[in-house]
Amino acid sequence: MKTANLVSETLEQFYSETYEEIRLEVGLGPLEFERNKELIQRFLPKNGVVADVGGGPGVYSAWMAKAGYEVYLFDPVPKHIEQATKKAAKYKKNPFKAILGEARKLDLADASADVVILHGPLYHLQEKKDRIAALREAYRVLKPGGVLLGFAINYTASTLVGLTNGYIHDKAFLEMCQQELATGVHNAPGSWPGILPEAYYHRPSQLAAEVKEAEFGHIDTFAVEGVIWLDSKYFENRSDPEKKQQQFALLKATENHPEMLAMSPHMMIAARKNA
Repeated sequence: MKTANLVSETLEQFYSETYEEIRLEVGLGPLEFERNKELIQRFLPKNGVVADVGGGPGVYSAWMAKAGYEVYLFDPVPKHIEQATKKAAKYKKNPFKAILGEARKLDLADASADVVILHGPLYHLQEKKDRIAALREAYRVLKPGGVLLGFAINYTASTLVGLTNGYIHDKAFLEMCQQELATGVHNAPGSWPGILPEAYYHRPSQLAAEVKEAEFGHIDTFAVEGVIWLDSKYFENRSDPEKKQQQFALLKATENHPEMLAMSPHMMIAARKNA
């Protein structure tokens, strides 16, 4: 099945050749997954309809379907839809629906969803006009008073990763970081094929401004990984229940400090459609 006009050839190739279904199981993935679920859960109603836009292979959709929600997953990558469809089939009592599509044109009726989750569109769409279009489409399908949960990559993400791992001493990586810090535009150099090829990395204030431009009421912005991934012995300490609890106590204490948001690789913005 062709994906013309749904996603760039570069991104489709990247996701077709990588293993998004296991990304959340390695490195900082478990922290991202645990935190995303915890943050999403704060805004889910007791029951209702959820649009999981950019839902990939369906990890989050499966979790929400298991909890009893009516879930519609949208993704522009055929491989992800195939994986999500197989995953949905395992939930015979309440399977979610996996639909090939993208954020600017959702196959949902006006005012039909209680929650819209934008898992990838805010960073996969490099042009502001396209991100605003995705946000306005989310506004269209949300019920009055419905909630938008949008995930974004911080404009500091590559720089912080580069500093903690010594990557900035590679000229191409350093130039990539400099471009992101100046413009938000992320284009991976050819010498770094394993990282996301193209994206847009937000400043926290800019993310809030775009959501407001799409007529949403901004609720709050939350750090996903926060500062705790900078613990020099993060993985060792995470494996110790007591030390992990201390890490998360610090994370929750700083999760929505405006001055500290830029220290988190990912952030989640919560906003509401006018009632």
